[in-house]
Amino acid sequence: MVYLQSEQLEICADKAAKDGKPFCGDSYYIHETDDYLICVLADGLGSGEFAFHSSYAVTKTVEENHHEPVDLLMRLSNNVLYQKRGAAVAILKIYFDKREFEYSCVGNIRFYLYSDEGKLTYPLPVTGYLSGRPQKYRTQRFSYEENCKFLLHSDGINILNVKAMMKNRSIQQIASILEEQTLRSNDDSTFIIGSLL
Repeated sequence: MVYLQSEQLEICADKAAKDGKPFCGDSYYIHETDDYLICVLADGLGSGEFAFHSSYAVTKTVEENHHEPVDLLMRLSNNVLYQKRGAAVAILKIYFDKREFEYSCVGNIRFYLYSDEGKLTYPLPVTGYLSGRPQKYRTQRFSYEENCKFLLHSDGINILNVKAMMKNRSIQQIASILEEQTLRSNDDSTFIIGSLL
């Protein structure tokens, strides 16, 4: 499990391959600067080596261009998947000074924002996946409050009640619950859970 903490945030992330196989078809990348945090989660279609190559190509592209806006990162991610298997992709960019974030997703990756007052925000993704073909994107912007939590996860994790899981638990406690889910999953599974301070 990866754990990061700074003045601005606290994050835990982990991934597990289907049936303990050598290649996980999911990839993620997290990077924090003084001004923003960027997270990308990519779920390569299917599982195994070719799914890994697709998801890794996306995260590598975002890593090399993390300073760019989310719209452009989605286009670059789509382009890099030309003649690859394809991937579901979610990109989250949080701007600390404005206390807002940009989010875009194509495919079956889930994102939740949970406020300290118990409000749950769940932006709907665009259906489909990135594959190098022309694709529509929808980048949404949201403001956030102190002590809110966010969760990104691939479809290998099935959560019945996100609100109950997030309520009155620390990031490490939630990560432990999600880690158990990844171990029980019959699919590649990845999560990124964070708190914005």
